[in-house]
Amino acid sequence: MSSKQEPVVLGKLGSSHGIKGWLKITTYTDSVEGIFDYSPWLIKEQGEWREVKVLQWRFQGKAVVASLEGVETRDQAQMLTNCEIAVTLQQMETLPEDEFYWRDLIGCEVVNTKGYNMGKVQEIVETGSNDVLLVKANAKDGFGKAERMIPFVTEQFIIEVNLTEKQITVDWDPDF
Repeated sequence: MSSKQEPVVLGKLGSSHGIKGWLKITTYTDSVEGIFDYSPWLIKEQGEWREVKVLQWRFQGKAVVASLEGVETRDQAQMLTNCEIAVTLQQMETLPEDEFYWRDLIGCEVVNTKGYNMGKVQEIVETGSNDVLLVKANAKDGFGKAERMIPFVTEQFIIEVNLTEKQITVDWDPDF
């Protein structure tokens, strides 16, 4: 696949569950069951993406387990443990202009309202109360900061997200 067609990772396959080839699923979607809105899945085995179909899924206690086409035994399932689950970009829902996927924020420059460049978004951390941007400076900046954690609270700290220019404007003191 070319980089333009690089799949969007939505989760990963966990350990096998039972003797009939079911697998535990770790999902990165907003709701646990959201990953099952997409079909087919792509899974990455030995560095290569291949298409798989989910036959069934269910909650198993607090976990989610699934049965995949062609995976009928515990041994087959164990071979897939820790494989990433992805979909193509074309499978993703097109969002309204003022909404975006978290993955689109990774790599954006973060600039405060006074024009100070704080670095780039490296990841987004879920904290329970609100998500947080982990912003890493290119090097320690003039304030001695190598990284900052900025709460993703729109209108309070996040002033504007401009995906065209890959820039996020924040109301955040660089000294904090």
